[in-house]
Amino acid sequence: MFAKWLIKRLEKQEETREEGRERLIFISGLIGILANILLFGVKFGVGWLAGSIAVMADAFNNLSDTASSVVTIVGVKLANRPADKEHPHGHGRIEYISALIVAFMVMLVGVQFIQSSVGRILNPSEVRFEWVSFLLLFVSVLVKVWLSFFNKHMGEAIQSGALKAASVDALGDVFTSSTVLLSFLMARLTSFPIDGYAGVIVAGFILYAGYNLVKETISPLLGEAPDAELVQQIYDRLLSFEHITGAHDLMIHNYGVGCVIASIHAEIPADIDVMTIHDIIDEAERQISEELKLHLVIHMDPVSVETEEIKLMKKELEQIIDAHPVIMSMHDFRIIGQEPNKNLIFDLVVNGSLLNKTVTEESIKDEVIAKIRETHPQYRCVIVIDRMYV
Repeated sequence: MFAKWLIKRLEKQEETREEGRERLIFISGLIGILANILLFGVKFGVGWLAGSIAVMADAFNNLSDTASSVVTIVGVKLANRPADKEHPHGHGRIEYISALIVAFMVMLVGVQFIQSSVGRILNPSEVRFEWVSFLLLFVSVLVKVWLSFFNKHMGEAIQSGALKAASVDALGDVFTSSTVLLSFLMARLTSFPIDGYAGVIVAGFILYAGYNLVKETISPLLGEAPDAELVQQIYDRLLSFEHITGAHDLMIHNYGVGCVIASIHAEIPADIDVMTIHDIIDEAERQISEELKLHLVIHMDPVSVETEEIKLMKKELEQIIDAHPVIMSMHDFRIIGQEPNKNLIFDLVVNGSLLNKTVTEESIKDEVIAKIRETHPQYRCVIVIDRMYV
């Protein structure tokens, strides 16, 4: 496969991962530009000679794909600019914005050709069929099939949302071009104005593809939930280090491909030597960051040495948690103060997806406090709620 050959060839050259990724996206975009310009020329000629609005719509859809490839190349180039004073985490999210622009361009083409196709339905005209034109359209479908698989493989190999979007768009073009091909053939057999209806179908496919691209590209800009596998890898790897007994409050921020920043609280024994645990935390940050290709910051969270009182209250609290359908876990449990003003302080992790108007953070706190006071009225509870969506 051409995509695999390109990737292997580039890996042999001495350059950074970012430079290699940018070059691959540039080459993919250039191939897309050349292919779509060729397809536009062929389809525009066929559509003009045959008088087919559906073929003309498909031609201008390919022209919009050319513009999309240009936007992708420019977007990736801008996204790879180094960090500066105004953007300390780099410009990686520009790549998402470029993909969003592509999506809106695709939808604009769809709207325009719905109008043209409806006009053709209301005022039908003859479509002139020729076998040479039919074969040219058939070859264009095969070109789009190849372009879709090429962009899909490249997008997955280098984690490019823009190329994945281009792959989906090309696959959508396969269906739209096939519809046009069928309508062009049917025009030879019937006087029914199938061309205009086919144009509406093509425009509908274009709009649907654009809508899906908007959804896929706007999500990381808004701040989507992190990948569940990445979350589990961070927890598993952190808990493998000596003296780290637990972890919580993981936060992951995606500033674009190659720039992921994460922070997490690591639970450590409160009586351990500070310099010893500091060295362990430093090593954990370095190893996990290198292995998972991100920047991890670990906060040391000392856990109180367990007394009999703490063990007893933790056990009772765990029973309350196990019986509650929304509470997932607890952390940072400690008892401070003296009789008669003792405080139980802890965080509860709840399933954010199950919260609603009836089951709220405050109602969960009230339930837990009421359960504890049934048997231990002397304690005052200080509870922090953490929402978990992964």
